[in-house]
Amino acid sequence: MRTRYKPYILLIPVTIVLLGIFLSGISIGLLQSLGYFPAVGLRQMTLKYYKEILADPGFLASLRFSLYTAFISSVLAVIMGVLLAYSILQSKQKKGIEELVYKLPIIVPHTVAVILVYNIFSQSGLLSRFLFHLGFINEPTQFASVLFNRNGFGIIFAYLWKEIPFVAMIVYTVLGNMNDKLSETALNLGASQKQVFWHVQLPLIMPSIVSAFIIIFAFSFGAFEVPFLLGPTYPQALPVKAYIEYTQPDLLNRPYAMAINMVLIFMVIVFIGICHKIFRIFYQYDGSKE
Repeated sequence: MRTRYKPYILLIPVTIVLLGIFLSGISIGLLQSLGYFPAVGLRQMTLKYYKEILADPGFLASLRFSLYTAFISSVLAVIMGVLLAYSILQSKQKKGIEELVYKLPIIVPHTVAVILVYNIFSQSGLLSRFLFHLGFINEPTQFASVLFNRNGFGIIFAYLWKEIPFVAMIVYTVLGNMNDKLSETALNLGASQKQVFWHVQLPLIMPSIVSAFIIIFAFSFGAFEVPFLLGPTYPQALPVKAYIEYTQPDLLNRPYAMAINMVLIFMVIVFIGICHKIFRIFYQYDGSKE
């Protein structure tokens, strides 16, 4: 018993410190979002700041933009990641491809991914120059602008660079450990390779797909650096809007930033709860409990 619980006991001090920092930060942010900020003379609890931001068209536009970029990038990442994992599984050179896919998301941070996206897709980037030299455009500035605009393509490209390999490795791990007898039985019964994937393998990897989607959506929805560097000036992603409100010289503006942060946290928790329910449905369908 002592050996079994020793690692958890040793983790208690650092866990207390980390939880203390996290919970104290959340508590201070919640109090300030409710108007309790003694440093600037605000001592009365109120929901005024929540009411004002929820009625603000700029906040609602930022909310839609954050949901749009997070959802589109997460869906595309899941689809492409599953296809990539399946192609790795079918490849004869699995080891080399597997190592490459595994290293890319670890080596390349999001800030570097932003630089790559800018150097490739900007009007002075590699793609526009390549099309110019091939004669498809008369000058690089004729290349369609996909960065810093409301369609959020630049943000989505940067997220996909990190998220596709992440999803692929999660799904590939499950596919690689799957019992081959299930697929072989289906093939012997006359099923095609496509039917085996859709009716045998996909239902079994669905819990992993849902888990990966939850993780990347929650991260994308609350991420700051990518939309800050590649996003439009309007509408801004919610984390960027919260940061701008937070850095206002007038400290009386601080409760608005905290209210936006609390809404972000609340929405992520609600979304994770909804996806957890969906995950349980797939888990039961998978038959893993039996």
